[in-house]
Amino acid sequence: MSGRGQGAQTTPLARDTLFVGLTRPQMFAGVTWSFFVLNLVISTEAFLLLRSIWVMALALGVHGLGALACLHEPRRFDLWMTRAMRCPRVRHYRFWQCNSYRP
Repeated sequence: MSGRGQGAQTTPLARDTLFVGLTRPQMFAGVTWSFFVLNLVISTEAFLLLRSIWVMALALGVHGLGALACLHEPRRFDLWMTRAMRCPRVRHYRFWQCNSYRP
């Protein structure tokens, strides 16, 4: 018998490790590459402007928060950046609390 139709056993979906690994974004030190580069650029510029070593401690803290955010959904920052670029706020946003294109 082919296992179709009557009496077919249903099994729960299994997560394939290879599929999960191939669909994840490029990661570095627990965060996405784009978040890492953005954090590096901002912290380097802040260090050069402020000339304080405490900026590096702040950068490590921001990196830790980014790593915590990427634990559940690694694409969180990429999705947020795409939404920010593709769905800008319209002028009626304060009144309707959403992007409404009709008055």
